[in-house]
Amino acid sequence: MRLRPLLGAAVLGAALAVPVTAPHALAAPPGCDATDADIYAAPPATVPGEPGDLLACRPVKLTNIPGDVPMKAWKVRYVSTDVKGAKNVVTGTVAIPEAAWTKGGSRPTVAFNPGTLGSGPQCAFSKQLAGQYVDMYEGGNLQLFLKAGFAVAATDGVGYLDGQVHTYMIGANAGHALLDVVRTSRQIPGGTLTADGKVGISGYSEGGAAALWGAQLASSYAPELDVAGAAAGGVPGDLRLTAKQLNGSFFAGFLADALVGLNAAYPEMPFTELMNDRGAQAVKDVRSNCLFGTLAVFLGARVENFSTDKLTLDQLYAVKGPGGVTWGEVVDRQKLGVDVGPPSSGARYEIGFPVFQYRGWLEEIIPHETEDGTRRAYCAAGINTTWKNTYPTEHLSTDWGAAGDVTNFLGDRFQGKPVTGNC
Repeated sequence: MRLRPLLGAAVLGAALAVPVTAPHALAAPPGCDATDADIYAAPPATVPGEPGDLLACRPVKLTNIPGDVPMKAWKVRYVSTDVKGAKNVVTGTVAIPEAAWTKGGSRPTVAFNPGTLGSGPQCAFSKQLAGQYVDMYEGGNLQLFLKAGFAVAATDGVGYLDGQVHTYMIGANAGHALLDVVRTSRQIPGGTLTADGKVGISGYSEGGAAALWGAQLASSYAPELDVAGAAAGGVPGDLRLTAKQLNGSFFAGFLADALVGLNAAYPEMPFTELMNDRGAQAVKDVRSNCLFGTLAVFLGARVENFSTDKLTLDQLYAVKGPGGVTWGEVVDRQKLGVDVGPPSSGARYEIGFPVFQYRGWLEEIIPHETEDGTRRAYCAAGINTTWKNTYPTEHLSTDWGAAGDVTNFLGDRFQGKPVTGNC
């Protein structure tokens, strides 16, 4: 897909995207009878339960998954852990095919994080899957998983409750929420998923970064999960490299989402006080728009124009917060492939299952250097990594172009088939 059609889709989408009128678990609700308002309500001052505990659920019809795959589905509200180690509340969707699982063992589950949907509350993946808003593009990917017989546990990510903003590209938030929604999926009253079911992790773009964070955190954060493999594509593994390419580009809206997301996760760091009037309006725009609206609003925008002192990205990275921590240090904490290794390596993040990483040959949004660099870091660390960069596609269309390979890769891992990798 060329840039002009993609940008046309962005502007058209902005016009058309309108609302469509674990162990030690906390006792699950007696039934999935929560209202939609209950699911997305602001979190309590003190979050009850433990990570992965189901707080509320409601049955839902997923009208934006094509093909009428017979399934049972629920919106869920659950406990997770934020980047600072505090308990938080996250929302998501669980879908289980009605067809019996016949491939041996218990039905496996794909933990799924969507690609960028935007930061407005209406953008939540669980709302879009249910047809409450239309500005998403991955229903077909989930259809492939469900047709293969896999259950899907899809997180919205942190920050879609009332009064919140999405903490876009915050690694630990994303990884924890992705792992915890699997734990939650096994607690649904009337659900059929069991604790011994294998788990695959999947995501593209923002979701690809989340998938690798889930992979990196799995052994330490959720060791009871039997993770069989992870698939991640279009991964912005180094936010500095990505921001440099996005600034002033057709796709600067992604950078705007990231800056506001960083502020949401680290409110103690200087941010609002740095903004001029355009910056204050930009924050409002991010908080109210979804994907295509954000891309349209920030088309060609440069970060220098939004602060009182015309701060460049490098100057922003040098800004210090409490204890002398700089924004650059905070950004670098989100980098993937740092201190990773196989089991018993002593690395901070040990990965004991195969990983599939991929990108499109015509990728135009995420720098090739960071996608290739994340793959090299995994290979250098001795992680079983399969790499593919030969899809004849650009960023968005690679998500669809690779969907069959992702489904097959995870399916083979669920069946216990070996894979050597191609480092």
